[in-house]
Amino acid sequence: MIAIATGTCAAIAEPAPLDTANGKQSHDLPTERLQQARDFLRNNPISPPDTASPRATLESFRFIMGEVTTLWQEIRASYEKGNNVFLTVEQEDQLVLLEALLEKAGQTLDLSEIPDTSRERASIELVLQLQEILDRIPPIDLSTVPGETAGTFRTPHKGDNLPEHWTLPGTSLTLVRQPDGERHDHYLFSDDSVARIPQDYALLRALPIRADRGEDLFEYYIYTPGNLIAPRWYEYLKQGPSWLHRHFADQAYWQWLVLAALVAAYLGVIAVYVRWRRWRAVSIHERTRAFNAILHPLAVVGGALLFRYICEDQINITGAPLQLIGTATTAVVWSALSWLVYHCLQFFYVWVVQGPSNQTGLDASLLRTGYRVASLAVALLVLGYGATKIGIPIYGVIAGLGVGGLAIALAAQPTIENLIGGIILYADRMVRVGEYCEFDDLSGTVEAIGIRSTRIRALDRTLITVSNADLAKRKIINYSHRDKFHFRHKIGLRYETQPQALKAILLEIMAYLEGHEKVEEDPLRVRLIGFDDYAQTIDVYAYVNASKMDEFLEIQQDMLFAIHDIIARCGSDFAYPSSTVYLGRDQGLPDSRIEEVADGSRQSDPRAA
Repeated sequence: MIAIATGTCAAIAEPAPLDTANGKQSHDLPTERLQQARDFLRNNPISPPDTASPRATLESFRFIMGEVTTLWQEIRASYEKGNNVFLTVEQEDQLVLLEALLEKAGQTLDLSEIPDTSRERASIELVLQLQEILDRIPPIDLSTVPGETAGTFRTPHKGDNLPEHWTLPGTSLTLVRQPDGERHDHYLFSDDSVARIPQDYALLRALPIRADRGEDLFEYYIYTPGNLIAPRWYEYLKQGPSWLHRHFADQAYWQWLVLAALVAAYLGVIAVYVRWRRWRAVSIHERTRAFNAILHPLAVVGGALLFRYICEDQINITGAPLQLIGTATTAVVWSALSWLVYHCLQFFYVWVVQGPSNQTGLDASLLRTGYRVASLAVALLVLGYGATKIGIPIYGVIAGLGVGGLAIALAAQPTIENLIGGIILYADRMVRVGEYCEFDDLSGTVEAIGIRSTRIRALDRTLITVSNADLAKRKIINYSHRDKFHFRHKIGLRYETQPQALKAILLEIMAYLEGHEKVEEDPLRVRLIGFDDYAQTIDVYAYVNASKMDEFLEIQQDMLFAIHDIIARCGSDFAYPSSTVYLGRDQGLPDSRIEEVADGSRQSDPRAA
């Protein structure tokens, strides 16, 4: 761009120097100083202007805008004479230089109070308005302006003879020395003066132009379409009704009509898109859904940028409506970009991080949730950066995020409690998907562990959902974490079993268990432990090496069959609840004893005497 601008600038005819007395072209200025300023401008088309003093700033602005006027008129005349629809390569190069000069002129203004979203276009409007103001006010004698002429020195010098600010005579436009920042000690039109430029121009636009510069370039700029140069189709528009070219709020009627049609079309596209999303089929594949989620914010960004391009570079909306459009579209774009960043990170997780198996386990659940939280944090950072682009201070963004985070934390206290409960479950490795556990009065197989709750499938096939915070407080018995299974059975044998047979049964069961490959050697015992009401009880105590319940049940089944065979082979059998009844004849009381008792009763009775 520098090469193009430098090469093109050399082909521009040199304008006459600016008269300090009447604002017209003359040769009264010192030729050497004027040539220094011109050489500096042409050899450095995108370098900052000389703003080392109030005079240098004012003279730099007038000189740059003189070059802008000449170059702009040349490009327009060249394009209007030709028959080409688009600008030629040479005209494009000249237009690049014109934009660079307008940007250079804007560097004499303090634009810090204008949002970044519309600063570039607002700068063009302001420098054109300021030029028209200076063309309509009484000429300023540059010899009365503090400081040296532009180009005399390139770096600012803070001298005692230079004031902190200087106001243009008869105006409220003030050049102020910048106290800090990148333009420290440079003299710029103050932010208050920049804010007054549109009002001053509105008051002075009806006055005649004192300097002979031709048409009002600001009016040409705001009432014609295109980027500085009106396109060919504007010729057809000029042939339309005259009322289309009337003005309202610094916009032509045709601009308002096209803007209204564009807004209606944009809203219609949004309505159709929302309706299409509502009725379209949703893929059952998570990866496809993650990819489709990326397309939505991309469509929003593309639509917002296209809308802004048409408004700025085709319709050429200017002024306050342009600032509103710029702020709104920038807010939409950065919001959509934060949305896009979130879904891109989720897409990366689904395709790269997440494995195809165990997607319902606690590890996968916490990883997914942790990735979502990280994605949300990155998206908020992008959104906060975008907020600074529309003029919201970074400190306000940080404070807003802090207050918003506190409000969310208070509102989502139960959710955070469940989140902490899920982290506790994860850290302690209490349960996993597929494990059979007992939770106080609940029991079942864990089906899924989420960041908020855990789902348990009971033995009757009902699904029980328990919050993680509640689950972490319960007593959990995890049967699936056993490294070995306890084999203990009490076997009741019939009392008819002889002691020799009972001893043989004990020895054979012990030998069988000692020879089993799945039975631990220690502890291992087979003992007669008591004589119950209807059985002689044997206690079989052992541990079986098995990792799963199904495996243990299969081994236990084989062991019980073997014990059953041993008992049958030794001539015994299992006892069952029973009682033995012994039958006999009752002989009654002895007769002699009855007679003795009767005789004794008669002797003691006085009535018998």
